[in-house]
Amino acid sequence: MKDLKLIATCPMGLEAVVARELKLLGYDDTKTENGRVTFSGDFADICRCNYWLRTADRVLIKMGEFKATTFDELFEGTKALPWDQFIPADGEFPVSGRSQKSQLSSVPASQGIVKKAVVEKLKLTYNTEWFPEDGALYKLDVSLYDDIALLTLDTTGPSLHKRGYRKHATEAPLKETLAAALVLLSRWGPHRPLYDPFCGSGTLLIEAAMIGWNIAPGLRRSFPSEGWSIIPDELWEQARDEAYDAVKDDVPLQLVGSDVDPEAIEIAQACAKSAGLGDEIEFKVMPVARVQPQGKFGCIITNPPYGERLSEVKEVEKMIRDLGRATIYLPDWSVFVISPTRQFEQYFGRKADKRRKLYNGRIECQFLQYLGPLPPRQPKAEASTT
Repeated sequence: MKDLKLIATCPMGLEAVVARELKLLGYDDTKTENGRVTFSGDFADICRCNYWLRTADRVLIKMGEFKATTFDELFEGTKALPWDQFIPADGEFPVSGRSQKSQLSSVPASQGIVKKAVVEKLKLTYNTEWFPEDGALYKLDVSLYDDIALLTLDTTGPSLHKRGYRKHATEAPLKETLAAALVLLSRWGPHRPLYDPFCGSGTLLIEAAMIGWNIAPGLRRSFPSEGWSIIPDELWEQARDEAYDAVKDDVPLQLVGSDVDPEAIEIAQACAKSAGLGDEIEFKVMPVARVQPQGKFGCIITNPPYGERLSEVKEVEKMIRDLGRATIYLPDWSVFVISPTRQFEQYFGRKADKRRKLYNGRIECQFLQYLGPLPPRQPKAEASTT
């Protein structure tokens, strides 16, 4: 089916990053809204985007959007949409929902109305009164905002941050999608050293390695839309083959992570190995005060501990001060830090060159950027060999 309206959802603050990803994949008609980027595509694009998007949460099909101030309007508007072109007679179609600033404030009631309307639509096509819902999953969502109902179908299932390589995690892991966004927002490239002195379970470094080698982040997982009869299997095969052919695993990487917690380092090593990158990333147990990154024109990208409990605040302050002192001896390095600590710049010892508001889950953070010099450009003949 051509001319589908697709939506890539994402956390607040990452819309521009997702839009840039989509444009690099060849989608030029992106429209950015709060928490989502809308674009046009077809079934093949559903496959490609689920494999390739690093910073989005899900890929949705926009089924329709209309004003709904009463349950009758919600029912009729939903029933008018082409559900029968997507959902087969045995399809499982649960409904999730949310409501903000809308007269239809009861989410359970709205979900029930949407479910009933879809059933009535499917009855007309399949000439039956009962649907077993024992087939493939077609998750519907009704989002009510300012009395406008947005109806979508979820092609992704569990969020795209679930890459499949993280079997275990540290106590407060950074989501893979946010980690990838931090790397993409930095000036790092595979030709530069990268160090994470608070590496935890290694997510930032693993995501950087996947970016450096151009590994599609969705290659190690599955999606409910792979079971949809309307999307031919060959489209998934083509997207998978394209992704495997795009891998550049001959690019040398200089990726190092350290953490004061030995258990975290064990988890990081296991995650890197699970991602097929165990030999490409060096992990070591080390406090931040002792870090000495090697190489020139490198990048530190890191997510220091937050110190949510009062007893931890002084320890976090010390870690940030230690990080600031360590970077004094790295004049040609750039430093990128995500932190909710309001006094970060004071503890670090200098003001950031740039700041960007981001959210780590529901925690409001600043992405602080200390920009060092860029590495000299390589001659074209030399650059083509890297």
